[in-house]
Amino acid sequence: MSSGISSDTVKHLEFLQAVITRLNQTAFLIKGWAMTLTAGVIGLAASQGDLRICGAGLVPVSSFWLLDSYFLRQERMYRRLYDAARRPDGSVENFSMDATPYKTQVPFRGAAFSPLLLLFYATSVVTLLALTILAFTL
Repeated sequence: MSSGISSDTVKHLEFLQAVITRLNQTAFLIKGWAMTLTAGVIGLAASQGDLRICGAGLVPVSSFWLLDSYFLRQERMYRRLYDAARRPDGSVENFSMDATPYKTQVPFRGAAFSPLLLLFYATSVVTLLALTILAFTL
């Protein structure tokens, strides 16, 4: 190869990219499930005429938030591994899929409160919480 990258390195980068893609797709599915659950709980509460049902949606939506945060953190760790593997200094062993050395560089809290997840899940949680509080004050 003219760029100086070995075929083993290219294959390693392809493996890492496949993991990153799979983590990203899983996070996308989790967001879909969370949105469906939120809409379903609000719809059920409206059809039953009892907004207290919205409180039941808080736990699973919060769980989806934590799960999505986990996958975002994993994705960020694998992106760091990918960055290290693509460098010619050889700091990453060929075909290594171990992203644990990057755990300290990618805190869970940073993933959980990233702007995208915060906007997405906080909106659902605040909506469900507001409807639940409204139900108990009426």
